[in-house]
Amino acid sequence: MKSTTIANRFAHMGARFRIVRPENLPRRRRRADYALDLASDKRGQRFELQVTAQREAELDLIVLQCDRVDQHLLVLVKAPVANDCFLCGYDEREWFVAAVPGSPSTILQAKLALQPDEVRDAADRAGLSDSERTRRHNRAFIRQGEWFFVPAPELQVDKRHLLKDEPIRRGAGKEHMVAELFRTSGEDVHVCSRYPNGLTEPEYKRVVRENPGSDRWDWQIRVRDAEVYARGTVRHSDHETITLLDWHRVWMNTETQTRQMANVAFLD
Repeated sequence: MKSTTIANRFAHMGARFRIVRPENLPRRRRRADYALDLASDKRGQRFELQVTAQREAELDLIVLQCDRVDQHLLVLVKAPVANDCFLCGYDEREWFVAAVPGSPSTILQAKLALQPDEVRDAADRAGLSDSERTRRHNRAFIRQGEWFFVPAPELQVDKRHLLKDEPIRRGAGKEHMVAELFRTSGEDVHVCSRYPNGLTEPEYKRVVRENPGSDRWDWQIRVRDAEVYARGTVRHSDHETITLLDWHRVWMNTETQTRQMANVAFLD
C-alpha cells in the first residue's frame, strides 16, 4: 500500500488523508481492527486510516474511482480474510465515510447499494433513472444523511400516539430531530454513551448489578428497530433541514449489512 498515492487520490477530490497508529491516539479512539474514519484538526476534517504497522502490511488500498466534481471516492480495502468497500465523499456540509455492502466497482453502484430494498422499490415504482435515484430529493424519497424518507400518505395516526420533537439515531451517531413521529413495534432498550446500541431490561439490570455507580451513567429509554414514520421538519447539524408535508416511512441505509457496521442499531 503506497500511502502517498492514496493521499494524492483523496487530494484530487479536495480532501486530506493520512495513516495513523492506534498507539498514538487517545484510548477511546483506538479500534481493534483497522478503521477508515474522519478526524479534525485546525485545518478542518481529514480522512484517517487507523492501522498498526503489522496490519498495514497485510492490507492493500485501491481507489476504484474518484469523481472530482461530485467529490466522491470509492475505496476497496483488500485483506487476507475479507475485502471491504468504502464510499468517501462530501454531502451537503461535511465529509463522510460509508461502509458499502456487496462489491461495487463504481461510485454510482456504491450509492445505489446503500439504498435499502424498500427505497429501491419506491424508486422503481416512480420510474426513476439511476441519476435521479442518487439525488437527495426525488419523486420516490427524500434523503438526509443515512436516512431515507419514503411517502406513506395513506397512514392515519391517532393524535394520542403522536410523538413531538423525537430523535432518531443510528448507533452512536448524531441524532436527527423529527418534529412529529409515530412508531409501532420495536423493543424498549436502555441507552447511554457506553452502550449506544441499547440494552434490554435484563441486560441493563445485570450491568447495574455488576458495576457500582453505573445507574448514574445518564441512561435513556429508547426503542430499537421500530417501524417509524416521520412528518414535519427533520433537523441535523450536518445537513439542511427537510420538511415532510405528509407521513413518510423512515428507512436506514444499508451500512449495517457490512462487516464493519453489523452491530449498529436503529434507535428512536
